[in-house]
Amino acid sequence: MSRIGRMPVAVPAGVDVKIEGPVVTVKGPKGTITKEFNHLMKITHEGAEIIVERPDDENLSKSLHGLTRTLIHNMVIGVTEGFKKELEINGVGFRCEKQGKNVVMNLGYSHKVIVSDTDDCKLEVPSPNKIIVTGIDKQKVGQCAAEIRSKRPPEPYKGKGIKYAEEHIRRKEGKAGKGKK
Repeated sequence: MSRIGRMPVAVPAGVDVKIEGPVVTVKGPKGTITKEFNHLMKITHEGAEIIVERPDDENLSKSLHGLTRTLIHNMVIGVTEGFKKELEINGVGFRCEKQGKNVVMNLGYSHKVIVSDTDDCKLEVPSPNKIIVTGIDKQKVGQCAAEIRSKRPPEPYKGKGIKYAEEHIRRKEGKAGKGKK
């Protein structure tokens, strides 16, 4: 039995869960998320808990069991607390600023890179070298942060570029000097 899949998902007060077959809708103070899951999984709402059960011990059912439970758990956390990813910009002259719904970044290119807020992700710029991506859907927040990071990924020699706040960049040694004494 999946150790993650068999754990029930606690539904806090103020969160409304609606299950219609494989479609689960979670509504909370921060918004509403609707996802359709595989029809093999049996999702039930009992009291203040959501329970996910699998029909058999096939490999597909086993893999979907824990995944379905985790996705539902992330939906509940998203509508109550939300998710956020922090990005840092490193490099001389590299900076960003918020202009309305857009974040304008100087990343060493001949042009400015512009990224806009979406319905799912909100962008905040607390300082010229920090971007915070927030939202209720964990997958969309991570995707938005990854797209911003892809505008100028960190390079291994000086560490210049956009990186996640918790990311560690493995540094490489520069070119060895030839014959210098």
